[in-house]
Amino acid sequence: MMMKPDTSNPVAGTSPNLLVATIRKPWIWSYLAALLAFLATMVLSGGQGALSLLYAALTFASFSVMVGIGQMFVITLGPGNVDLSIPATMTLVATLSLKFMGSEAGLILPGFLIALIVGLGCGMFNFALILLLRIPPIIATLSSSFLYQSLAIWSNRGLRIKPPEPLAEFSTSGVLGLPNLALVALLLAGLAWVVLERAVVGRWVLAIGQNLRAAQLSGVPVHAVRFCVYVGSALLAAVTGFLLASFSGGANLNMGAEFMLMSIAVVVIGGSSIAGGNSNVPGIWGAALFMFLLVSMLNSYGLGAGVRLVLTGIIIVTVVIVASKRKHSA
Repeated sequence: MMMKPDTSNPVAGTSPNLLVATIRKPWIWSYLAALLAFLATMVLSGGQGALSLLYAALTFASFSVMVGIGQMFVITLGPGNVDLSIPATMTLVATLSLKFMGSEAGLILPGFLIALIVGLGCGMFNFALILLLRIPPIIATLSSSFLYQSLAIWSNRGLRIKPPEPLAEFSTSGVLGLPNLALVALLLAGLAWVVLERAVVGRWVLAIGQNLRAAQLSGVPVHAVRFCVYVGSALLAAVTGFLLASFSGGANLNMGAEFMLMSIAVVVIGGSSIAGGNSNVPGIWGAALFMFLLVSMLNSYGLGAGVRLVLTGIIIVTVVIVASKRKHSA
């Protein structure tokens, strides 16, 4: 008589299944890559400065996480959706808000409101180009970025205004060993996860990315959802630019340049589908940490920015190819 496996103990057999389920998570690979980059850096440095490196990784990865969340929502809308105006929006927001505050501590809150209003305006303008003029998103956001950058140049006029002291202190300090910037990024990531996993709007975003026509026929307010996504991306870019200028001691015209590629890289490496319809919030943190630790590792080995950009491009292409093969084999 064949004996049936004992399933009365719910704990039995859960560890292997849990391990397999974890390995299958697309975000796990970004964290493993970050761990390998960290270990490679520690090998070269002889294990010195591990805590300092982790603190710096959390600090600088926070900026990539914040813009990456906004870019993730845009990319999730489906092929052709990408926000290339993020760097220029960051620069314009930082320039105008710091110029308004003029290093006065009493103007921090109004200055932050200015940042949000400018970000809101950028997002609305981007979507107006897309909806009203029917310009493809990649062209619309690239075109608007030139306008935003020109406005930043006109308003900046070569001046570098320092942020108010309390704001600079907040952006460069931490609580319980964690940078304040990382706590802000964690909060925003948590909100993004709730929207995608628990809110109706999140399901609408995923539905549009998976099948636009089907989403329209099922009653999803496509234009309203796309409007919210593009405005949300601009607002996150605004918050990032405001905090980055506060952290770095002022705004400059090139402060957002690296985030055009970085905002896309953390989305792709983090496990979100470049074809849309699938988002991965935890993976953005893993990818952002990996990108910073990769730079640290390359710097430790004496390699420059050119090599970093080449490796970043290779990594993105590799991830896209692997993801495409998985999709076709599924």
